[in-house]
Amino acid sequence: MCGRFSVVSTSLDTLIHEETGVRFTTETNIDLRPTQTASTLAMIDNRLVQQDTIWGIQPNWATHLIINAKGETAGDKKTFRLAMKTHRCLVPCSGWYEWRDEGGPRKQKYLFTHALGKPLYMAEIWFPYATPHLVTLTTSANKACQPYHPRMPVFIPLNSIRLWLNGDISELTTLLLPDNTLPLKIQAC
Repeated sequence: MCGRFSVVSTSLDTLIHEETGVRFTTETNIDLRPTQTASTLAMIDNRLVQQDTIWGIQPNWATHLIINAKGETAGDKKTFRLAMKTHRCLVPCSGWYEWRDEGGPRKQKYLFTHALGKPLYMAEIWFPYATPHLVTLTTSANKACQPYHPRMPVFIPLNSIRLWLNGDISELTTLLLPDNTLPLKIQAC
């Protein structure tokens, strides 16, 4: 679930600046994978800024890289609790990928993008290592995504960015639910 996403800087950089006021500069990576650098929006010293992070964490007890956490329970889990409370961020992206078994020799890859070409703001939590690392929050799939995968990334609407980044954790419950109003374009790759 959401193990890859797409960043197309030529459209994102300008749109992010227009929508948030942050001078956002990222590198195009149409197949961004765990362990790679992802540019985020975060509140640092009460300012909305760009922060580059590494996707994935590997606590000393873990046998593999952790890239996702269930948004519904992240605030209750020891591994994610503090980050969920104090270190939330957003990854502005152009889209994300899911794979579906359609009976062929390989699963079919699908790209999910905003139907109007707008940025998608993926909800993340970050960990203040020497170089910050992040984990993507997921939720149950909305109606458009259900035929492809049972879960999807949590996306924060533009008008809720400051609430997501600065709000009390008790105010975030509805933001972690699947958004059936999110207009998506889905295409086979």
